Amino acid sequence: MMTQGAVLMPQAPTTEFAAFSRCHTLALTTFRHDGQPVVAQVAFAHDGERLYVASRSDAALVQRIHENAQVEVAPCDAEDGNAIEAMAVVLPDARTAAAKRALGAFGLRPVLSDLLLSLVGVRRVYLEITPM
Repeated sequence: MMTQGAVLMPQAPTTEFAAFSRCHTLALTTFRHDGQPVVAQVAFAHDGERLYVASRSDAALVQRIHENAQVEVAPCDAEDGNAIEAMAVVLPDARTAAAKRALGAFGLRPVLSDLLLSLVGVRRVYLEITPM
């Protein structure tokens, strides 16, 4: 979001992520220690030049991102399926507000999911993906 005075203005999608504005899931490719790619289809939110993904803290893709932040993303449900090289980071708790706001379009689903995860002792983390 850009601020203009006291009014928040949504950012236009960047050229790199423009195709993502027309879809709801993406193919997120992370890489193992040996460089082998692992593709996961995930729901995401698009906010200008960033993509946000919510995941379980114990998910293998989160561990791979901790080890190697370089990822590839491609729209899953749009005709333009070209992969884009990007960087992914696991956001620290202090920086999750934008991700939660962007993912708020999913309604109660994330709230209920967070509640269920907390009952079994698992935390939700938020990934921020930016083009390289």
